[in-house]
Amino acid sequence: MSANKVLPDIYNVGVVDWNVRNFHGHTYTTKRGTSYNAYLILDEKITLVDTVLASFSKELIENIRSIIPPEKIDYIIANHVETDHSGALPEVMKLCPKAKVFGTQKCKEGLYKNYYGNWDFGIVKTSDKLKIGKRELVFLEAPMVHWPDSMFTYCPQEELLMPNDAFGQHFASSKLFDDEVDPCVLMDEAAKYYANILFPLGGIILKKIEEVQRLNLPIKMIAPSHGIIWRKDPAKIINAYLSWAKSVALPKVIVAYETMWGSTEKMAKRIAQGVTDSGVEVKLFDIAQTDRTEIVKEMLDAKGFIFGSSTHDNDMLPAIAGFLYFFKGLKPKGRIASAFGSFGWAGGAVAAVEAIIKEAGVELVQPGLSVKYVPDDEELKRCYEFGKGFAGKVK
Repeated sequence: MSANKVLPDIYNVGVVDWNVRNFHGHTYTTKRGTSYNAYLILDEKITLVDTVLASFSKELIENIRSIIPPEKIDYIIANHVETDHSGALPEVMKLCPKAKVFGTQKCKEGLYKNYYGNWDFGIVKTSDKLKIGKRELVFLEAPMVHWPDSMFTYCPQEELLMPNDAFGQHFASSKLFDDEVDPCVLMDEAAKYYANILFPLGGIILKKIEEVQRLNLPIKMIAPSHGIIWRKDPAKIINAYLSWAKSVALPKVIVAYETMWGSTEKMAKRIAQGVTDSGVEVKLFDIAQTDRTEIVKEMLDAKGFIFGSSTHDNDMLPAIAGFLYFFKGLKPKGRIASAFGSFGWAGGAVAAVEAIIKEAGVELVQPGLSVKYVPDDEELKRCYEFGKGFAGKVK
């Protein structure tokens, strides 16, 4: 991707990563790739907002050079330490060593521990302003959205918010703006991004959005550091974040399971049928066969979760164990759950699943269901009624 004009004298000089398929240490699959957006503002003080992943340093510098010599950069804004946004900073600083870097105190500490650069650093706090010419930049600390160092940068003259990881998506595209891409795909990726990265931070995110609203900052455009820029309807993604942060849930059930020889799968399908026949939407997933990132996205607006596993060594199977460990960290609020599974000579999986559900702070609303070996017709009927009973609680 070459430099692209966002607004007069403001350019996206970041890069598109078409080929990346795993993110955050393989915790997030990025089937549509991603982008690392960085914004160059031409004013009396030439300002670069964020950089890109280190492996794309050359492309970033070439994009900057297509607009101005990189040596002319006066200020660099570091909204976030994470290396997909700061990795190119050392290479940029080699070209403009006198440029001043601005960020939070935590950002300064994090950048030093990553790169050990002896850079001129200005620490900023919420409501601090930086005059860059006819424009100024206003900073808003956003700790834990999604790292302790995170902050937003706002340009009041353009009514432009650059919130780094907030409101972003892992979505590679040759297009730049929300009105240029399929809105269904865009919102799907935005929801997936929120669910897999920001789900446990809903309370913090809600307070931050409310703080921004209290500041009465008009926002015509949101330019995140991953994915598409929101210019047609930035309120759409803000309202979506408000809904997700408030844990608004629909009458929808996720049935996710892992099976060894097919018995737990038979149970799962009958449970799902019971939910469906009760008039409640259900999504059924075999954990061992399905992308976890996609499952978590579907869980974002679901009221109920039913998790199942065959028993192995008196415990759950490894794929569902890994999934539930990730689930525990999401700490979904206002949800309900239950467990089921099959076993041979000894049980244990259902109790283990229930223990993790409790650790996640999710309410167990009905006793778990266990079946020995292969479920018979009567036991399959119990599975069906189990699903119907859970659906009633979701309603």
